[in-house]
Order: sequence, then structure tokens, then C-alpha cells
Amino acid sequence: MKTYNQTLEQDLHSLDTLQLSLIEKMHRLTRDNRGNPTTAYPSLFLFRQEEPLERTGYMQEPSLCLVAQGRKRVVLGEDEYIYDEHHYLLTSIDLPLLAEIFDASPQRPYLGITLKLERKIIAQMMLENEIPTTSTESAVTDRGMLVSQLSVPILRAILRLLELLDHPEDIPVLAPLIQREILYRLLTSEQGQRLRQISMIGSHSQLIARAIGWLKENYDKTIKIDDLAAYTGMSSSSLHQHFRAMTAMSPLQFQKRLRLNEARKIMFMEQMDATTAAFQVGYASPSQFSREYSRLFGSPPSQDIKSLLEKDSLKYLTKA
Repeated sequence: MKTYNQTLEQDLHSLDTLQLSLIEKMHRLTRDNRGNPTTAYPSLFLFRQEEPLERTGYMQEPSLCLVAQGRKRVVLGEDEYIYDEHHYLLTSIDLPLLAEIFDASPQRPYLGITLKLERKIIAQMMLENEIPTTSTESAVTDRGMLVSQLSVPILRAILRLLELLDHPEDIPVLAPLIQREILYRLLTSEQGQRLRQISMIGSHSQLIARAIGWLKENYDKTIKIDDLAAYTGMSSSSLHQHFRAMTAMSPLQFQKRLRLNEARKIMFMEQMDATTAAFQVGYASPSQFSREYSRLFGSPPSQDIKSLLEKDSLKYLTKA
């Protein structure tokens, strides 16, 4: 009979072996992607970064994010998360993140994987497989994002999903099955409650997800917290409490982050001046926009966009 230490040692050896295979496969699959992370499976995105990535902002959908090689830092509100080859990042709701990538080079590029998670599939699996749920939700909802230890079963499933990219004719049938396996592993892990809560009808997590959906569609509009609370069916105080617990931000701070990310994107992609972009995303004061933009991205809008244009790459505004 194997001891606990022997089992742990075997798992670590298996992880190391699988990670070497993952690095080799990611090198081959991303060598010629030229900044385009999409794959033949619409829920799967592969990233290659050959130089450090300065702070950039984007909206992260519910996803499982892995690093085959390298290290990444993401910021949610004032909270900081760092993950690497031995950890994964899990987001259960749409979140506006800031991100940086360290120590990337042509010789040792950052290699990242993002798998989008579908809440409808999670809810369906919970019903079909009778995955246990908690009888009551905690008084204060957990963050909608976490970093956790990577396991052998998850890594094996990810490798099988990547292998399908060499056989596109098999993707429509087999890829959804592998994705369901990955979701099952996540749902039954120690961190599975985060995903389980978001699919529970009437849970605080689901109501906050609804509020976030409204903010994404109406980021350029003036909002009243009472109206947003009524839209979700929550009281204003409950909305504030649970929204901040999940996102590390108030609804107004969340909206501000959406506005600044969108403004940066349209200034870069459409060569729009800062004043026009500020008005387009809902700011009434260009000077306030410039101050808040500089605080978030580290430099004034014109200087920041000039720097991005000199790098001439859309990857700085994607979910790297």
C-alpha cells in the first residue's frame, strides 16, 4: 500500500511530465499564431508572448486560465493574484482585470491557455450529475476569482483538448466532452463552490452576475444604485455588500473600469483622441477622464496610446 508521501511524490512527478508535454505542444501550436489567440474550438484560446507585457486592462469572462510557461500577475480592484505553471486562475463571473506578464522572451516565451466556461453547462451538469451544493450561501459572497493548485486530472484533460487541434474533424464531438470533464473536475474540487454558486437560481452570485451583465451593456450611461438594485431584485445595501465581495469593487468603480478599458481600446484601434473617447464612454469631464486613466494605466492617454502604437500589436488589449 502506498503511503501519502509516496502518492504525493508520484503526483508531482506526473505533473512535471505533463507540464513538459504541455510546453512542447504549446510551442508548436503558437509558433505562428502572430498574436491571434483563437483556435478551431471557439471556447479555447492560446497565447504566446515573447516580451514582458506591461499593465493592460480587459474584461475576463468566466474562464479557466493556465500558464504552460511563465508567470502572470492580475489585479482585481486592489487585490493581486499571481499564477504560474503550477497554478490556475479561475473566474466565475465577468471581471475587469489589469494584467502584467513577467520574464517573457523569444527564447522562453510566456505560453498561456484560456478556456471559457459556460454557466448554462455548469447548471446542466449540476442537475444531471447531482453534484452537491451547499444548503445555504455564506453571508458574504466569495470573490469571483481565485488561484488554485493545478491537478493531474485537469492538466491531462487540457492536453487532450489541445491534441484535438491536430484533428479538427473530431472537435465538434469530442471537445465538448473534454470540456465537461474539466468542468466536473473544477466543480468537485475544493474551490468548486465558486462555480456552483454562480449557477444556483436566486443565489447572490447569480444576481451579481446579472448586475454585471447590465453594467457591461450600459457602461456609458449614468446609473443609480437603487435602480440597479431593483433590476437584480436586491436591496441597495445587499447589492453593495455582495458586489464588492465578488469583484473587490463597488458597482460605480466597476463601471469606471469598464469605461477606461473601452476608451483605451477605441483610442488604440480607431485612432480617436482622448476627449472624444472620454465623452463616448460616458465621461462628462475630459480632465477627470485623464486623471483616472493615468492612475489606472500609469501614464496619460496620449502618451500611453503612443507607446502601444509603437509596439504595433493588438495583443496588448487582449486577454493575454
